[in-house]
Amino acid sequence: MAFWPYILLCNDGSYYTGHTDNLDLRIGQHQTGAYEGYTSERRPVTLVWSQDFPSRLEALEAERRIKGWSRAKKEALIRADWETLSQLARNRQAEPSPSTGSGQTGEGDGPAMNSVRAEPVEAHPSPNASLANPSPITPQPVEARPSTTAKSAAQPPAPQTPVPDQNP
Repeated sequence: MAFWPYILLCNDGSYYTGHTDNLDLRIGQHQTGAYEGYTSERRPVTLVWSQDFPSRLEALEAERRIKGWSRAKKEALIRADWETLSQLARNRQAEPSPSTGSGQTGEGDGPAMNSVRAEPVEAHPSPNASLANPSPITPQPVEARPSTTAKSAAQPPAPQTPVPDQNP
C-alpha cells in the first residue's frame, strides 16, 4: 500500500501540504469541501506535487518536513528544481535562526541545535504518473546526544549511613 504526501495550490495562491493513503479520494474531499479546514475556504484547489512512500510514517515525515519549508523551497520542489532546492537548504543552514517555538538560536541559549538538512524528493507530475521506478526519500537516522542542560545549583552529597564494624 502506498502513502502520499502532497501539496495543493489553493485558490488564494497559498499552499496546503498533507498526506493520505488514497490520493484521489483525498483530493476529491478537498475539492468538494468535505475535508473541512484550511482548504474548504480556499477552493478550488490544484494538486501540484505528490510522492508515493511505502509507509505512512515516511509520508508523514515528508509532510512535516515540507510544511516547515519556505514558499520558495516548496516551489522549487514543485518544479523539480533540485539545484535551487539544494541552494535554499544551504542558505537556511548558514544563518542561525530560532527553532520552531523555542526561540533558541544555539548561540548561548542552551545546547547548540544541529540543523536538519532536507533531502530532495523526486516529484511526480500527477498522481497517475508511471511509478515503475519510484525513488522515495529514505529517512536518515538521527544520532542521539546526551542532555547538556545545566543543573540548578550544586547539591550536597547524600548522607551516608555508617556501617557497623562486623569484627570488634
